[in-house]
Amino acid sequence: MGAVKTKRMPRAVREQQMLDAAVQTFGQRGYMAASMDEIAELAGVSKPLVYLYLNSKEDLFTACIRREAKALTQAVRTGVRPGLPADRQLWDGLQAFFAHTGEHPEGWSVLHLQARTHGETFAAEVTAMREEIVAFVTRLIAVTAREALPHSRLRSSGGTPMDPDLPEHEVAGLAEALVGAAESLAAWANATPGVTPRQAAATLMNFAWAGLANLMEGRPWSPPEPAAQESSA
Repeated sequence: MGAVKTKRMPRAVREQQMLDAAVQTFGQRGYMAASMDEIAELAGVSKPLVYLYLNSKEDLFTACIRREAKALTQAVRTGVRPGLPADRQLWDGLQAFFAHTGEHPEGWSVLHLQARTHGETFAAEVTAMREEIVAFVTRLIAVTAREALPHSRLRSSGGTPMDPDLPEHEVAGLAEALVGAAESLAAWANATPGVTPRQAAATLMNFAWAGLANLMEGRPWSPPEPAAQESSA
């Protein structure tokens, strides 16, 4: 009897099959522990074929990062409906973010844990994705500040307008903080049974957006003066 022949399929389909197996293996076992033998076996192909398609373990991991990063950013952008108030856009974006990371825990592990700890080249791939999401959140916060400006002035007392037109560096800092919180919360939600994307999104909105709303209303939290800190020590 002759050797059993594997079913031929288009290169793009075969490559995605290999990437699926690689993401699962890297996400569950980690970059260093994962082997090309495991990935090939899970994909149902020979190890030489994996090397033929994707050159090396490093190139395979980079391809995984790029695919998962693209899928995540696309999910967030698709989930946001333009034209809604900024808080609704953020709410929709967060739900899409937590839904995607929850449905693809191995992919999120590759992006959030593995890629950041195994070399500058891999980390740079994730940084590019993160910068795109931070830029999106930055625009939402800036739009919210502009929308809040006339309302804050109407509600000001004593004839002194409260100007929520935040400095650029403060808007950028708020966006970085919010994205960082979303990343940590996604890791926690994936490790905590029963947490839904809606619950995770609501937690972050209550934690971050409620405080941001006070800031837009001209009621920022202010740290105590140094003298007060010393006297209370």
